Amino acid sequence: MTAGITERSSLADSLRPFHAESGRSLLELMDESAVLLVFLRHFGCAFCAMALDRVAQVRPQLEAMGVRPVFAHLGSPQRAKPYFDYYKLSDVERISDPEATLYQLPAFALGRKSPFLQPFSLAVLRGWLKGAMFKYGIGLIKEDGYQMPGVFLLKDGRIARAYRHKSIADEPDYLKLASDA
Repeated sequence: MTAGITERSSLADSLRPFHAESGRSLLELMDESAVLLVFLRHFGCAFCAMALDRVAQVRPQLEAMGVRPVFAHLGSPQRAKPYFDYYKLSDVERISDPEATLYQLPAFALGRKSPFLQPFSLAVLRGWLKGAMFKYGIGLIKEDGYQMPGVFLLKDGRIARAYRHKSIADEPDYLKLASDA
């Protein structure tokens, strides 16, 4: 058995339990097209609102490349709905993962960082000064404020590209991440 086949079957096995709020499995979505899996922190996060806005802006280009955006979030479907509706992403597949089980899979390994240390980092201050806080606001943290976000291109049963945030204020280039599709 080659490493590629082992990698694909191992990823498939670990993703098998995860379903979008529509009821469709993540594996089913991956079989239909490449998936840009965007992990959000919490819905009170200005940088997560910025991520929703940016993905909404580039969604036509992503879809033209044959890439489907799918979001993982820590909230309940009811809590998530108004945010996705506001950014005109109501019809985008999303996975409610309040226990962060998907986030913590070895394939993604999205860590947790103290929110008390991050606001003092230069990257976060720079992000706030660039307008994230003023444009997107800051809301109540009802999910895990320690959880770090990330973005992964899932294609042909494997992770084709990965972006693990070093700071909550990182601004991944979603089109560049998807360009491997």
